[in-house]
Amino acid sequence: MASNQPGYPPQGYQDQAQYGQDGAQPYDGAAQPGYDQQAAHAHAGGKKKRAYAGQAFEFGSGPNAGQQAAAATPVAAVYPGASPATGYGMPAQQPQAMGYQQPAYGAGAMQQPQGQYGQPGYPDPAAGYQAPNAGYAAPGASPMMQGGVAGVTQQFSQMAMGQQPAQPAAQPAQAVQRLNPLQPVDLSLQGQPFHVADLDLAPPPIILPPNSSVTPSPDANCPPKYIRSTLNAIPSTHSLLKKSKLPFALVIQPYATLHDAEDNVPVQTDQVIARCRRCRTYINPFATFLDHSHRWRCNMCNLTNDVPQAFDWDNVKQQAVDRWQRPELNYSVMEFVAPQEYMVRAPQPLVYLFLFDVSVASVSTGLLATAARCISESLDRIPNADRRTKLGFMAVDSSLNYFSIPRDDSGQTDANMLVVSDLDEPFMPLPDGLLVSLAECRSNIENFLSKLQAMFQNTQNGFSAMGSALRAGHKMISHVGGKMVVLSASLPNIGYGKLEMREDKKLLGTSKESSLLQTANAFYKSFAVECSKTQVSIDMFLFSSQYQDVASLSNLPRYTGGQTYFYPAWNAARTEDAIKFATEFSDYLSSEIGLEAVLRVRATTGLRPSTFYGNFFNRSSDLCAFPAFPRDQAYVVEIAIDESITKQYVCLQAGVLHTTCNGERRIRVMTLSIPTTQNLADVYASADQQAITAYFSHKAVERALSSGLDAARDALQAKVIELLQTYKKELAGGNMGGGGLQFPANLRGLPILFLGLIKNLGLRKSAQIPSDLRSAALCLLSTLPLPLMIQYIYPRMYSLHDMPDAAGLPDPQTGSIVMPAPLNLTSANIVSFGLYLIDDGQTQFLWLGRDAVPALLLDVFGSDDKNALKQGKTSVPVLDSEMNERVRAVIDKSRDHRAKGCGSIIVPSLYLVREDGEPSLRLWAQTLLVEDRADQGVSATQFIGMLREKVIS
Repeated sequence: MASNQPGYPPQGYQDQAQYGQDGAQPYDGAAQPGYDQQAAHAHAGGKKKRAYAGQAFEFGSGPNAGQQAAAATPVAAVYPGASPATGYGMPAQQPQAMGYQQPAYGAGAMQQPQGQYGQPGYPDPAAGYQAPNAGYAAPGASPMMQGGVAGVTQQFSQMAMGQQPAQPAAQPAQAVQRLNPLQPVDLSLQGQPFHVADLDLAPPPIILPPNSSVTPSPDANCPPKYIRSTLNAIPSTHSLLKKSKLPFALVIQPYATLHDAEDNVPVQTDQVIARCRRCRTYINPFATFLDHSHRWRCNMCNLTNDVPQAFDWDNVKQQAVDRWQRPELNYSVMEFVAPQEYMVRAPQPLVYLFLFDVSVASVSTGLLATAARCISESLDRIPNADRRTKLGFMAVDSSLNYFSIPRDDSGQTDANMLVVSDLDEPFMPLPDGLLVSLAECRSNIENFLSKLQAMFQNTQNGFSAMGSALRAGHKMISHVGGKMVVLSASLPNIGYGKLEMREDKKLLGTSKESSLLQTANAFYKSFAVECSKTQVSIDMFLFSSQYQDVASLSNLPRYTGGQTYFYPAWNAARTEDAIKFATEFSDYLSSEIGLEAVLRVRATTGLRPSTFYGNFFNRSSDLCAFPAFPRDQAYVVEIAIDESITKQYVCLQAGVLHTTCNGERRIRVMTLSIPTTQNLADVYASADQQAITAYFSHKAVERALSSGLDAARDALQAKVIELLQTYKKELAGGNMGGGGLQFPANLRGLPILFLGLIKNLGLRKSAQIPSDLRSAALCLLSTLPLPLMIQYIYPRMYSLHDMPDAAGLPDPQTGSIVMPAPLNLTSANIVSFGLYLIDDGQTQFLWLGRDAVPALLLDVFGSDDKNALKQGKTSVPVLDSEMNERVRAVIDKSRDHRAKGCGSIIVPSLYLVREDGEPSLRLWAQTLLVEDRADQGVSATQFIGMLREKVIS
């Protein structure tokens, strides 16, 4: 593979000395902090800035100063309030429609539209939750705003409970619910083209009728970080949904963090669980109470149920409790501690079985030593509060090597290695003793791990019987369940699941390339299904510098709720590689996964879940099975409309029944309520461009694996055209006015997100992307939490050489690092004397312009000679320099996934790319510039032009 080929980490370049082989807050959809202040900074300059642009002029780069000013213009213009001159606001004659502003979630979810935030129907984000005035005590409110569900307005008057929320007078039944207004924009260059700030906007608010929830809680409806709907006003009929051409699907991420302590979800511990006896929906804030509070009506199927006798009684304190304070009536996201009837067997302990590849490839790259040391140093981080956690260890080359580790109090210290050579029918060398208690064998486990590398350090064995090892490992833990952790640096080439080297460069970029993305051996699918049935999950950590058949191996995590982590050409001799894996693996081991879990989605009568996407086994039409439930993945569920909906709003509820790492059976319940409409304009005005992109990302992966990459790309392009044509025909009167390309403001970024998806590593048309890299990218497109998926499709780019004064420093009020304004991904925003960070969530690039001045180099890298800087995988040195500290702070903040509102163990690798340096590195970084023509694609301007021609023709 040639080293100057774009679109992938250049093969072998990691192994070259000059590229680094040197020896041994929650995201809420709002704009980044500091964004509003940057217009002034862009022109005034920082008080302590080194004025690198001015110095560039002195070093013979004078013309670039003008380029910088031009490039800064769209950045300085704050998107929502930009003047018409910037191209990002609405025309001057429509100031009220400017920029599609909206509140953070919660401000608009449960309050009535106020019409005071620039456009009717958009609540004031500063007002917060206003239900007490807007619904529960609003005698002067407009009748139009008071339409509630029949029966809700009278329910509290029938109750004899204390501290009841006040009720308004009944309102006319014919009241009309006002939803988000449709705000058309022109996507063409002459109108309001896409700006990266569009991706920071919150989804269109969910505007429910007053009194929709049984309590006036601001947390009554599900926040978008847990469940995000493609439509925040849904069609009341199947025909209207079909007419819209928009999908109705939910993007579900049950956990927003890797650890419970970081996510404040209330837990109901009294084991009193009220569920509908017909549809099994859990009681939630949208249920209603009847018959003096003795009964409740299910908001899904309308069946009336008895309220549990202990619902208003605290068994621990032996006293009455106020039901209106119960979390299930106030919080849309909460957990129940499950009683005994939710358990088929005793809660499963946490079990990790580590399968080490000990072939020559693993030992020589340092994988075995690094993995063993990392596990040893992370033993304190592995969840073990109940002291039931068990560990097991196997090593595999051409034989299977089992290890029996004695208890600490047995008087023995050394582990026994038991070798089995029969790969076809491997047997258990011991009936028990191979799975050991972490609490009882801690010292001997550490002793074993410290000696593991030495056992195989002189190996010359190049074989890997990983398939046979997986079968043997399954025998070992299938009676209890658990997680098999595979660490492999070579292709399984003997025994069960034997794979062949099938990479053929002649097929890359052709219609036959999709054959390389298929599973080469049926064992990997059938075995994965078998594992799922016995509560065994598999995670793959793959490190080979040669072909490893990720397409086949990734089936194991796909059907068992696991994940595929890919480290191409990894080598522990490269410090950055070793630190990245050690950090990620340690976080992986500390993550509080759920065990023996199932996910089920319930919906209002007339709706039903139709298709599920993600890593799990679909056990039945509406039940997804997860032997282990990860914290760093999201799932997409498509919803079908089978019957006409007569209610003003519908409810959907996702429930995850699982065993915690500490042996407690729990149910996490998430309830989302969405208004209905018979108006197509409402549907388009409430469509969520990010959730729609996530849905079509899963569809594209499915199409790529079944019909090929060309079909997947064509389907994405055809879908954008179809949506634009539908909007033109149904909502723009068939007239685009002046030959523009109109679309709702809330969907302004959708065409560019689709372009980013078409150009993504997993789908891009290229003859230079190895199939392993492509398969790994398709795995990410199928599993990433929504914030990380959007960044993977449309990376973030920041200008570092001219950051505003506040950027890279903690915000005085929040303490969070202030980020520079993100730039659109086009080379038009890059100047030759600049320093830029480009980050897709998996890889970071520091782009250094060819005319970067010595002062900038000295401040950031400690050397004024750019030729002396190490290209490729690197890290920024720690210097006693304000600029250096700020650059490092921005890089660290950009890779902090917790700030994006999701859990992830990934620490992106950082590459230094010089504009006049290594061509393959430069071309690789340029493929992330979605709006350019990198790698023989089309530019954003060409793409929008093509869409316009298709739509108006």
